[in-house]
Amino acid sequence: MITGDASYIKKINRALIIREILKEGMISRADLSKITALTKATISAQAADLLEEELIVETQLEHSAVGRKPIMLSLNAEAGYALGIDLDFGQVSFMLSNLSGVPVFTETIPLDTEDYTEILQLLIQYITACQAKYSESRYGIIGIVIAIHGLVTTDETIQYVPRFQWASVDLKADLEKAVGTSIHLENNANLSAFAERAFIHHQTDNLLCVTLYSGIGLGMMMDNKFFRGHDGFAGEIGHMIVVPSGIPCACGNQGCWEKYASETSVFEQLSERKQVEPVTYEHVRNWLEKQDVDTQETMEQFIYYLAIGLNNMINMYNPDVVVIESELLQLYPASLPKIHSHLHSKISHYRELTLSGMGHSSCVMGACALAISRFLDVPVLNLPYGNEA
Repeated sequence: MITGDASYIKKINRALIIREILKEGMISRADLSKITALTKATISAQAADLLEEELIVETQLEHSAVGRKPIMLSLNAEAGYALGIDLDFGQVSFMLSNLSGVPVFTETIPLDTEDYTEILQLLIQYITACQAKYSESRYGIIGIVIAIHGLVTTDETIQYVPRFQWASVDLKADLEKAVGTSIHLENNANLSAFAERAFIHHQTDNLLCVTLYSGIGLGMMMDNKFFRGHDGFAGEIGHMIVVPSGIPCACGNQGCWEKYASETSVFEQLSERKQVEPVTYEHVRNWLEKQDVDTQETMEQFIYYLAIGLNNMINMYNPDVVVIESELLQLYPASLPKIHSHLHSKISHYRELTLSGMGHSSCVMGACALAISRFLDVPVLNLPYGNEA
């Protein structure tokens, strides 16, 4: 039983009720009482508050059964909108979702600069435009979360972004001053992990999400919370050494995992072997369809080194679910069974290892989901996936 002062208990009950409404989509007060084990009086009082705040709406179910038509409660998804931003090297992606996490629009803008001031102005302009466009909804823009492909401290200061060569910049403060609202920064891999938990793996408490694109990142959800480490830098698993005295890495070490098992490493190897610059996913797809030996050998080596790091990671964290984000692995036949074939340690324990179906959009979807979680004050979200507004 939850104990504490009245305001704390009310807050916990409110989050529980909103979570179940989100999970079910549409639910009666009676069913809410059964599922949450809260009294009917508590459900009625909380529902009245949420209706007054226009966060939920009532709908009378039409059916032919004898008896009173039940009044169903559902989230007022259009009461506000979440803005997720993925600030990546070469492009910045924007997604606006409603309160159910359903995308309203997405846009990706090429980024031909690494200059902090120029990128700051671009973000300010876009955020300001969104604020103006959606100001007439009940709550307007309810939250803005930006994915950073680098080190973000626990107080949300950018410590270092390798591809931009940014060090110790306070993007959060600079944006908040310009747009007049709270901004939240989070590591991109953490947001991908949050998206996998919020939209796909609803029954998972401990989830690891490995992103293999330009480097290797690790997003960690432990007991449904981010695991960030002391300063917020946990998850830089791409710099785990898998080959002592191996390929030099920009971090200063040699033999880092991402030099052998990131998609960038595959593209670099294939570029050298095929004398093609730059190698694209389409190139790899075509070579695999033609059963090109160079491409198959490179992919097999990629999977071998990937499995070494996964084995280490699984033994360290003992997760429920491990999600791998990689477009290349989606292209390669039977990549998942091949990975499993290398994970034969008797002490490695996990429930599920899977390839992400969300792809590059997971990061920006996670940003929207985190903004919704903060606004509704519901730490563990179960949102629908696969819908569009």
